[in-house]
Amino acid sequence: MPPWAPGGSVGAYLVGAILIATGLSIAMNWKARVPALVIGGLFLLCVIFLQFLHFNAVLHNGTDRTRAFEPLALSGAAFALAALLPAEGLGVGISRSHDEKLILFGRLLVGISMILFGVQHFMYAKFLATLVMAWLPAHLFWIYFTGASMVAAGLAIATGIQPRPAGIMLGIMFLLWVVLLHAPRVFANSHNQDELTSLFVALAFSGSSFVFAGAVKRR
Repeated sequence: MPPWAPGGSVGAYLVGAILIATGLSIAMNWKARVPALVIGGLFLLCVIFLQFLHFNAVLHNGTDRTRAFEPLALSGAAFALAALLPAEGLGVGISRSHDEKLILFGRLLVGISMILFGVQHFMYAKFLATLVMAWLPAHLFWIYFTGASMVAAGLAIATGIQPRPAGIMLGIMFLLWVVLLHAPRVFANSHNQDELTSLFVALAFSGSSFVFAGAVKRR
């Protein structure tokens, strides 16, 4: 949540409880469609009514852009996941066309977000190069390569052109980040909550990418 979000610690505990409950339901696949819709809607509303309240900061500040578009991408992935799950207890009014529209909406949110993240790799290449593992040569090359890969994958997911291989490769890339980049930083700074959050955001993006690869196969 941004610093100006209302509710203080009460809001934080409430959102935390929702995240835990929906996360467990999705992970165990127990009537998971409704929790996926809930978490998708929660992230989307937080972006619209909290992050975009300071739209000027989102427009001009890279950190605020990232903080806004990360939950936006996770919202899109949650909606797509919900469309792939059975509509248990939701009645018979849900058609396949509604699911396709939900997947399309999710694809657009994730695709646009990935394109933005890729562009930011070019905008802030010198800073991001400092985060690359020391043992890996040609730091700037990997930043540009990652940025170009994210733009290409975002375009593929958003347009529906070869989204399955794009989703698989993007998911593998994020998973490699978790293992090679984020996990060592968490171990080195075990009390830094930002590092831990970054690890799980990357892990969630990996799963989100695989969701869209699976969505193509299901269709």
